[in-house]
Amino acid sequence: MRRWWLAVAACVCACLCAAAEAKATTHHHTWNVTYQHRSPDCVTKLAVTINGESPGPTIRAAQGDTLVVTVHNMLETENTAIHWHGIRQIGSPWADGTAGVTQCPILPGETFTYRFVVDRPGTYMYHAHYGMQRVAGLDGMLVVSEPDGAAEPFAYDEERTVLLMDWWHKSVYEQAVGLASIPFAFVGEPQSLLINGRGVYNCSLSAASGGAGAGGGACNASGPECVWPTLFTAVPGKTYRLRIGSLTSLSSLSFGIEGHTMTVVEADGYYVKPVVVKNLFVYSGETYSVLVTADQDPSRSYWATSHIVSRDPTRTSPGRAVLRYATAAAGGSSNDPRALPPTPPPAGPAWNDTRSRVAQSNSFVALPGHVEPPPARPDRVLLLLNTQDKIDGHTKWAINGVSLQFPATPYLVAMKHGLRSEFDQRPPPDSYDHKNVSISSPPQAAATVRRAAYRLALGSVVDMVLQNTVIPANNRSETHPWHLHGHDFWVLGYGDGKFDPEADGWRLNARDPVMKNTVALHPMGWTAVRFRANNPGVWLFHCHLESHVYMGMGVVFEEGVDMLPRLPAAIMGCGRTKGHHY
Repeated sequence: MRRWWLAVAACVCACLCAAAEAKATTHHHTWNVTYQHRSPDCVTKLAVTINGESPGPTIRAAQGDTLVVTVHNMLETENTAIHWHGIRQIGSPWADGTAGVTQCPILPGETFTYRFVVDRPGTYMYHAHYGMQRVAGLDGMLVVSEPDGAAEPFAYDEERTVLLMDWWHKSVYEQAVGLASIPFAFVGEPQSLLINGRGVYNCSLSAASGGAGAGGGACNASGPECVWPTLFTAVPGKTYRLRIGSLTSLSSLSFGIEGHTMTVVEADGYYVKPVVVKNLFVYSGETYSVLVTADQDPSRSYWATSHIVSRDPTRTSPGRAVLRYATAAAGGSSNDPRALPPTPPPAGPAWNDTRSRVAQSNSFVALPGHVEPPPARPDRVLLLLNTQDKIDGHTKWAINGVSLQFPATPYLVAMKHGLRSEFDQRPPPDSYDHKNVSISSPPQAAATVRRAAYRLALGSVVDMVLQNTVIPANNRSETHPWHLHGHDFWVLGYGDGKFDPEADGWRLNARDPVMKNTVALHPMGWTAVRFRANNPGVWLFHCHLESHVYMGMGVVFEEGVDMLPRLPAAIMGCGRTKGHHY
């Protein structure tokens, strides 16, 4: 029974051997999660905060360290759970932080402690994973450095974090109720884009509603927080590593810095062959490291901008921040922190230029010398078709005709303890009728809502081909960033139109594919990835847009649950586990 688990433990030790010379450290954090009135974009509304901050504090650790995060849920009327985005949770699947999959939610007034090892260096994030709570600002960055003495394959002087978000003035409750209602009411476009939790909404747009910003509170254009934030202050000649992460709830973004190029060197914790870009396309759930050299005129400042792509951006205030230069005339500090650059903010690339975004996705490959070759062939292939359907009058997203619903008893607990009635015993389909289905007019009638899961053979190699389609209601195809919990995958390729297993197989990159945990599915296209199901547990694979996963756009994988040791009692207490001891 326990042989595989012992093998997994040995694998963890092997993963951490690079850090053996540096003594691993345990980092303790205590978080009070509360609602606070905040004005991140000049409009006052309630935000979910960590110790009063939104975004929350940046966590820093080294490879092999242990994080212990004690979460006090002080929301009073709302559950919570926190997912450690990009951390594979090898040996600790119960710490993944996904309510309904790996744990019961943390109830109001209760405390839950997450304890896990960060086994890979890289740029990661954390965020709420209960309902649509991430929309309200419960998120932050998690940076894992190389162990002391380990060299990175690029040089820089200092590093900064850049967290990109979108922001609504309507509450999470208003958005969720609209999605679940008949007639359906979509969340709409965000009011603002935020950079490191700050933005500026045009208060004149809300004048007709008496100063209320599209569902929020008062808009105060003269408030002390209503200024474009400073991205950072650069010393001329220095090179900076920007660790960029996107936790947008709907928006795909383009990020750039006026007058400066960026060299991409890391994606989702893996080194990539350097790619020089003017605009970096970033999809929700992705992280990148870019190198920026302060080599421009130091007597002025420069705009950093985020713009929406793949959706019409006209109803959303863009994200802006200011890159300032430290000058000798200012005694080594920057000039007036409220002074803006002398030039208009760059407009950004065309929002509907899909070709450029696909080209950039294809440009990222593993760094030579750091290639982790994928297995030669898969043991199982999943062709996953996304469709938007009407199910009993409700608008839902479905994968191969199944719209995901989370059970009252978390999958991990139900599967480990044989609570078969808590989830559907019929697995979802591995494929769809790819020869006959039209992605321009996908099937509409057969979708169902189910608490289903794919059961994967432990250690097996799985290929997944994500296939995009048109939404019948608006005749559009959207970008869907897909995130896999508990694993990293090889990105084998992207393509236009409908994937053909026979004709498109030769196009897949098995030579030097980049590894990631989040990947974009572009409009009217397909994306192919490969992973090894070698992490015992139950793991969610889902579109990282909050409204889409809320509407059922995801699947669940189980692998090797019977090999897990006894589950912690702290993850139970809901559904069938209420009042029971296992």
